[in-house]
Amino acid sequence: MLMRTDPFRELDRLTQQAFTTNPGTWTRPTAMPMDAYRDGEQFVVCFDLPGVEPEAIELDVERNVLTVKAERRPRITGEHVEMQVAERPLGVFSRQLFLGDTLDVEHIDAGYEAGVLTLRIPIAERAKPRRISIRNSDDGHRKIDA
Repeated sequence: MLMRTDPFRELDRLTQQAFTTNPGTWTRPTAMPMDAYRDGEQFVVCFDLPGVEPEAIELDVERNVLTVKAERRPRITGEHVEMQVAERPLGVFSRQLFLGDTLDVEHIDAGYEAGVLTLRIPIAERAKPRRISIRNSDDGHRKIDA
C-alpha cells in the first residue's frame, strides 16, 4: 500500500473533486505550460502535453487566434482496479494565443514528440526587412536600407 505523508495533498484532492463531475476529470479547461521564442525567420511555441495521444490534440486558427485543445484520457481501467492516488489531471486542456499580423498563419508546422507539441510559425514576408530602391536625379538609382 502507498502511504502519503503530505497533509496538503488531501486538501488539493478535495478541491479538485469540488470542480469535477466524474472523479479524475476536470469540468473546466486547464491551461497548459508553454515556451515561445523567435528562432531566425520563425516563431516557435512549445506546449507540454505529457500523456496525451497525438490524435487527442486539436489545432485551430481563426483570424489571428490560435487555439490548442488536448484531452488526456485515463489509461488505467478495469473491473478490479482501485485507484490509490490520482494526482495527474485528466480531461480537456486548452490554450489560446493571439498571433500578430507579422506571422504567416497559413504555413504553421506542427510536430509532437515526447509529450511536447511544437509549433513553428514563419515570419510573414511582409514583416521581413527589405531594401527599397530610391531614384536619384543625379545617377539613376541608389539603394538604401528601409
